[in-house]
Amino acid sequence: MTATADTGEPNRAGKLILVRHGETEGNVAKVLDTRVPGLPLTERGVAQAKSFGASLPVPPRRLFSSPALRARQTAGHIESVTGVPAEVLDGVYEVQVGDLEGANSDAAHRLFQEVYHRWHHGELEVRLPGGETGQEVLDRYLLVLEHLRLTYLTPGDLREEGDILLVSHGAAMRLAGRVLGNVAPPFATNNHLDNTETIELVPNYASGGDGDPFSGWECVRWGRYTPPFETDIEPTADDPMG
Repeated sequence: MTATADTGEPNRAGKLILVRHGETEGNVAKVLDTRVPGLPLTERGVAQAKSFGASLPVPPRRLFSSPALRARQTAGHIESVTGVPAEVLDGVYEVQVGDLEGANSDAAHRLFQEVYHRWHHGELEVRLPGGETGQEVLDRYLLVLEHLRLTYLTPGDLREEGDILLVSHGAAMRLAGRVLGNVAPPFATNNHLDNTETIELVPNYASGGDGDPFSGWECVRWGRYTPPFETDIEPTADDPMG
């Protein structure tokens, strides 16, 4: 992909691909497992991570993960397939559920989803009991994504092939994708991400302007879906951290 110039079309500089980690023991048991380091991958999760790495059309330019064990293991298996070394970034761990940590009851799931849906509807100041607010999640998470954009995803970085991959976590990814990609609920709240599914973001730069000013992100994939992200898609199965 090459940047356009003086055409009126936005310049682009590759993609930032947010990848949900592979399956964990906590996912199988529907446990709210958010505290770092967290539970490891299952054998199926290992296979998912390797399959994801093998499915990439070209190796990523850079490969990052959250500090959680499941994300580091997923990135490690992608590294084993692609040969691209994995690096850990703080700030992109899962939404911290506080008093709900380790719970897997229907009541705990309902409480998490109630607060999480309120975040997607703009009530970012609401706090999970003993945990984070939506604004706190975004403040730490988006700071890292902006660092990745400025470091690796400006038009001058197009000399290298491949995208930037970040292995992270479903609930945090969906909140960030909703804000950056302007993907509105109920699509953003109803459509959970399966393990190793992605949210793919393209940074747009105004063409022909002074310094190619950044004009925002475009979401080009959300799990199995590509734009337009219609609001009448049926909700996916319950997976509170998906």
